[in-house]
Amino acid sequence: MWLLILALVFGFTSLVWSSDRFVSGAASTAKNFGLSPLLIGLTVVSIGTSAPEILVSLTASLEGAPIMAIGNAIGSNIANIGLVLGITAIVTPLPFADSVLKQELPWLIGATIVALIALSNLYLGRMDGLMLLAGLSVIMYRLAQAQRRVADSLSESSQDEIHDLPDMSTMMGLVHMLSGLVILLASAQLLVWAATEIALLLGVSNLVIGLSIVAIGTSLPELAATISAALKGHSDIAIGTVVGSNIINILAVLSVPALVHPIALSESVLWRDGSMLLALTMLLVLFAYGINSRRVLTRFEGSILLLAWCGYNFLLYSHAG
Repeated sequence: MWLLILALVFGFTSLVWSSDRFVSGAASTAKNFGLSPLLIGLTVVSIGTSAPEILVSLTASLEGAPIMAIGNAIGSNIANIGLVLGITAIVTPLPFADSVLKQELPWLIGATIVALIALSNLYLGRMDGLMLLAGLSVIMYRLAQAQRRVADSLSESSQDEIHDLPDMSTMMGLVHMLSGLVILLASAQLLVWAATEIALLLGVSNLVIGLSIVAIGTSLPELAATISAALKGHSDIAIGTVVGSNIINILAVLSVPALVHPIALSESVLWRDGSMLLALTMLLVLFAYGINSRRVLTRFEGSILLLAWCGYNFLLYSHAG
């Protein structure tokens, strides 16, 4: 058991490290090829922060454990709102940026509804995967168009985040990107193996492990990014980072098992996990748009999100078996 726990911890650690290496290399290479900060922010950085979830879901699906991949996609979104935003808001209150209120949160609501529609017949198939990917394409296009209409660039704090990436030659950028991708793949495979074995030993399902342990591990980059941004004075991008990651998790990560390994689902995936995903998303929406609400996610509201996440995980394991 201890060997499996060590493998799991090592898998998470190398997953986070290689994800950062991959994003740095890819962003530097893209910048060297003349891509604008807008395009880099909307594609390389946004999708790169979801690379752990994508790779873990792909590996789990290819190894015959698509239910873990589905749990990872849903559980990561639950963890991002409840755990990541909850802890970060407790550390420092987080303002809702205009772009989050006007563009990204409405798209997250739409993406969540699309995901629940895909899960509503208790079967995740290839048509569902194509629908999710189509939704991702539309949202990325509309976000890019909206950014160009506003200022043809990213916000100042988002540009600072991109400029903080190390300058590399094209060759060095490619080396970082490719080596990061290889280590990402190996880390994902190690993590899925260890998580599957732990599930067998504990007598719980791959779904529960995906929703909890794997979801927490793959949400570590978002937790590190949001706390780091908040402590650097870039707290206005913290909520946007999580909301953007959740959109990609729903539409890109959830589409992986749908396309690679279609699967029938239990009712708990829809009613327990899907309902919690919707509840936390709507709670965040209430804090953003509610009557007399401030344009800030307060420490009290962060505590509510964190307690909701803890309660969900207690429920998850109290009924596991």
